[in-house]
Amino acid sequence: AVVSTQSTGGCGPGNTIFPILEQAKEGNVFVYGCDFSPTAVEIVQSHDLYNEERCKAFVCDISQRELEMPIEEGSLDFITMIFVLSALNPGDMAHCIANLARYLKPGGQILFRDYGRYDLAQLRFKNGRCLSENFYARGDGTKVYFFTQEELDGMFTGAGLVKIQNIVDRRLQVNRARKLKMYRIWIQCKYAKPELNE
Repeated sequence: AVVSTQSTGGCGPGNTIFPILEQAKEGNVFVYGCDFSPTAVEIVQSHDLYNEERCKAFVCDISQRELEMPIEEGSLDFITMIFVLSALNPGDMAHCIANLARYLKPGGQILFRDYGRYDLAQLRFKNGRCLSENFYARGDGTKVYFFTQEELDGMFTGAGLVKIQNIVDRRLQVNRARKLKMYRIWIQCKYAKPELNE
């Protein structure tokens, strides 16, 4: 059996971890999940599908300059970052990606999805919420950044990764009950650690 080892950065309550485990019932996948919030990690650990033979959740601040995780460097097939990087301070983003890239196997990939520049969420921010260019404070105290493809490509390739995909996903969402049209913009990327023979 092929064993795929994956990590979910900013795992939250496990919305990525548990669907992966459900789809891989034969036990050929081990998933790590980390989050800045101890509460989020506790929610993951209390889930019915949480089993330390198949997954491990732990508290970790991936924005640290010197990242240390209970994972062997060079051991992960995939790292998912779904609406994670945008919550970090812009000055921490590039070293965060570089640090995470150390944990990928050669050929391993970072799977990324986050907010794109001029997404509806950005356009709705009121005056006084902008912390710096394209970086905002939400009402709940969390922060959010809105990316361009070029910014992300620079950070991922600057970490030594190779682009497989970097696309803008534009969607029109309609709330019929409230008669609202919502123009959403997300960026979806896949970047790989080069194979040893490249």
